[in-house]
Amino acid sequence: MTTAVLLSCHGTVERLDDLPAFVTNIRRGRPAPPEVIDEVRRRFQAIGGSPLMRITQAQADALAARLGLPVAIAGRLWHPYPAEVLGALHRSGVRRVVSLPLAPQSVDVYHAVVRDAAAEQGGMEVRCVPAWGLEPALIDAFVEVIDEALARIPEEGRAKVAVILSAHSLPQRIIAAGDPYERQFRAMAAEVERRIAARGNPVLVAFQSQGMTGDAWLGPDLRSTFDGLVARSVREALIAPIGFVADHVETLYDLDVEAQVFAREAGLARLSRAPAVNTRPRFIDALEALVRRELAQAAP
Repeated sequence: MTTAVLLSCHGTVERLDDLPAFVTNIRRGRPAPPEVIDEVRRRFQAIGGSPLMRITQAQADALAARLGLPVAIAGRLWHPYPAEVLGALHRSGVRRVVSLPLAPQSVDVYHAVVRDAAAEQGGMEVRCVPAWGLEPALIDAFVEVIDEALARIPEEGRAKVAVILSAHSLPQRIIAAGDPYERQFRAMAAEVERRIAARGNPVLVAFQSQGMTGDAWLGPDLRSTFDGLVARSVREALIAPIGFVADHVETLYDLDVEAQVFAREAGLARLSRAPAVNTRPRFIDALEALVRRELAQAAP
């Protein structure tokens, strides 16, 4: 049976003119007010556009070189959609796909779209990788980027730097409805904390990039986290956005631009950031292990 791997992510746009339609997809069909579109456009322009899909393609290429299998990419909320990609794979002779979301938590949201797209092809088997936030190589990759970022801080104050493990927030109503996202993220963060805390650094969890809506979002947010650190006389912090495996607007703008303003307003002397894992070899190790395990379980 001809097999391929599908890496799926949130997705993003290349053309700013597509932002209204993209944001409407994010809002489940509800058009956004013009001021929201203007703000999103401003953020994209401030960072020169999002590199998300370019990084995702590079991750796919690195994984394909490891596996010797075709590895395609798709966006859940923007082109190329899973239906488009699976159609092309089916026409090329692929009959089994390993669905690997590039979000270790709440993977069923991604798998559902892939399964529906595969069903349209007829006769295409989908193997779904389960939530993978505790994959050892993934934790290693997170610790690597944090250690490298800490190493750039003068040694005499390094152990006093607070490490903030951040992830994208969600509306509280989604968590209340039973989505496992927060629980799964906190379990992953606890594994990273276990490794980092051994170096002496205080470690906290925060949720960032809350939406521009009036309802309640999962916290603590970055502002309250910074305020809490200053109240404890902590003057320096490092954000490690372990909720993101590729740099995107949420890291390049929300952390590198907006969070810097929040930190200064709170009274922090310095806020630095660890990069996303992107194409780091240890991260590709994690993806490879997940696919090989799924294929081994599928073998007759």
